[in-house]
Amino acid sequence: MGESIYFTDNFFSKGTTEIFNSEQEVVGSLDLKSAFSSSVAILDVEGNIVVTGSSPFFSRGWIVKNQSEQELGKLKQRFALFSKKFVYHSYDHGEYEIKSEAFSKEYDILDQDENLVAAFKKVSGFFQSPAYELSSNSSLLAKEELIAVVMGVNMIIKRNNSAGAGGGAGGS
Repeated sequence: MGESIYFTDNFFSKGTTEIFNSEQEVVGSLDLKSAFSSSVAILDVEGNIVVTGSSPFFSRGWIVKNQSEQELGKLKQRFALFSKKFVYHSYDHGEYEIKSEAFSKEYDILDQDENLVAAFKKVSGFFQSPAYELSSNSSLLAKEELIAVVMGVNMIIKRNNSAGAGGGAGGS
């Protein structure tokens, strides 16, 4: 797997957090627009928006856009017993399945041929707050796009959990 990058999980608090590589060098940042909207911008080291992710109003999906506001793809959850499954449909590169065992904090991202192209997991110890470690060997999906997808998975899971663990949790 390629180089790992790390970013914090502070989805319900607004503000900017840094994205680090494994040498703890800053390689970009996440800008969480507000504590109440479901949107995030992934910025490069100079502070320019590279990719955004957001959940349209009354939608269960997650839209990833480039800096020109063109849609790159859409993330949706798939119902699955005893596991967590999502599908990211990249408009340029096809479908990617994102899956994890029911109680695992590790996720695999597979292409149409079921090749592992990226993986992410929740880690502790790198930051004070929980963080994600993302490793990718995808030549098609930029790390910024993958970060937006990870944040979309995170947002959908949190939304499901806040909707009530008993009813309508969608297998998470």
